[in-house]
Amino acid sequence: MSDKIHSSIETSAEIAEAAILPQVHEVHCDPKPGQTGPVLPKAMQKPAEAKSPARWAYERMILYIQNFEEQLDSEQEVAMGFAGGDAGVMRIEGMGYFDPDIVTFYGSDSSGTRTQLVQHVTQLNVMLRALPKAQPETPATRIGFRLARDLEEGRDSEG
Repeated sequence: MSDKIHSSIETSAEIAEAAILPQVHEVHCDPKPGQTGPVLPKAMQKPAEAKSPARWAYERMILYIQNFEEQLDSEQEVAMGFAGGDAGVMRIEGMGYFDPDIVTFYGSDSSGTRTQLVQHVTQLNVMLRALPKAQPETPATRIGFRLARDLEEGRDSEG
C-alpha cells in the first residue's frame, strides 16, 4: 500500500482526560477577524469535572464577552439583552458566580439604574449587544479584559 497510515497510541487516561477537557468549535457564514472562537486560557485547560457548573458557565461567559468586545469599535461597550419578557438591556459592568450553580451579572440599564441579574446555570441565556458608550468623553470600558485577567491570575479559589 502506498498510503501511509498515521496512528497514535493513547493511554486510557489520555482518552478519558480528552473527553472532559473543554472544546470550542464555531463556524460563521462570513468569517471576520475575531470570529475564530475564544482561545482557552491556561486557567480553563483543566478537566471539566474539577469545576462546578457555575464556574464553567462563568469562565465561558468571560471568553464570549472578551471575544465580543474585540469586535467593537471605540465608541461601543458590551451589554446583554434578556431573552423573553421585556426586561430590556443591561450594560455589563461585572460578573461572578456562586457555586455550585449560580452566575451573576452586575451593571446598569439604559436609564443608568443599577441592575443585577442572578441566574441558575440551567437557565443561562445571554444575548451580547453593542451599545454606545455611557459617557462619550471617556474611553470604552472593556470588562472582558478585566475578567480574563482575574481568571488568569487565579484570584478566585479553585473548587
